Amino acid sequence: MAGWTETFRGVIYPWHCDHMGHMNVMYYVNFFDQGAGHLLSACGFKWSEMGDQQIGFADVKHVIEYRAEQKVGSLITVESGILKRGRTSLVAAHRMLNVETGALAATMEVTTIQFDLAERKSMPLPEETWPLIDALIVEAE
Repeated sequence: MAGWTETFRGVIYPWHCDHMGHMNVMYYVNFFDQGAGHLLSACGFKWSEMGDQQIGFADVKHVIEYRAEQKVGSLITVESGILKRGRTSLVAAHRMLNVETGALAATMEVTTIQFDLAERKSMPLPEETWPLIDALIVEAE
């Protein structure tokens, strides 16, 4: 197993925070989603080609756990990996860490399916991506 791959790095700004002074839920999802884009790229999917081929990905399940509040000025990273490769789907894991404290801020497990945009249905993952996907498999925490 290759271990976790850094897929996003950022800073928490005031507009990321809610009226209680900590990062709002929509930004956790946003940062995990940006990491997911990089993870899929590492799996061999080329965003520049998928649009022309009418191929995309559709998330069908998210499980998020919030562990430590992130406030303005927090430096974060998202690390990602694959938990499982199915015929048409992937189960990915993302974890957000505070760079300065090392604290685990949040985790998200996502089930996503490769999607034929013209037919509006799932489609098999290309065999040529399997070795790249399998190289990114991590153990669930």
